[in-house]
Amino acid sequence: MLSELLHRLDLQVGSEAVALLEGLIDELLRWNPRRNLTAITGRDEVIEKHLVDSLTLLPFARQSSRLLDIGSGAGFPALPLKIVCPEIEVVSVDAVGKKIDFQRHVVRRLGLQGFKAIHARVETLTEDHASFDLVTARALCSLPKLIALAEPFLTPDGRLLAMKGPEGCREFSEQQEALREAGWSVALHRLKLPLSSAERCLIELSR
Repeated sequence: MLSELLHRLDLQVGSEAVALLEGLIDELLRWNPRRNLTAITGRDEVIEKHLVDSLTLLPFARQSSRLLDIGSGAGFPALPLKIVCPEIEVVSVDAVGKKIDFQRHVVRRLGLQGFKAIHARVETLTEDHASFDLVTARALCSLPKLIALAEPFLTPDGRLLAMKGPEGCREFSEQQEALREAGWSVALHRLKLPLSSAERCLIELSR
């Protein structure tokens, strides 16, 4: 099923990566009843709304070398992007300890290298975690707040990707003029998930 859904979005993922992605879902479904990591509990829905949703960022990730995922929850999109793009160095930050515990477990279980899961609020990170050419955040907060959180960690030519639901399109319309006046290049990418047709808005910001 996963391969078929990725194919519908024209996302090319090798068979070894697909097997690891399936392993990630197995671990999430095994942990979730005890740890309450996600409100989405059905396997098909988890595949679509966590894995496939995360991998809509794949074209951006493949152009990047260092990725910071803010408020990563159980590791989405950080873990799927790392699995498919193993050459990328990934730092994942979340304030909820059990979710970081799960990410670290998956990293060990799947043998992922170059992935660091940090239990902290992003505001407390030091300059040691600066200079990312890609910063991501999934359904985290408003655009102005997200920019304030992410900007200290971006390289001069880096990109910030804000993953949002349908409400993101309205926020983009309301904020785009102010963002451009503040020196940001902005773009809106709209898509629908292939199984449920749920709408997604991806807001891309760069200097």
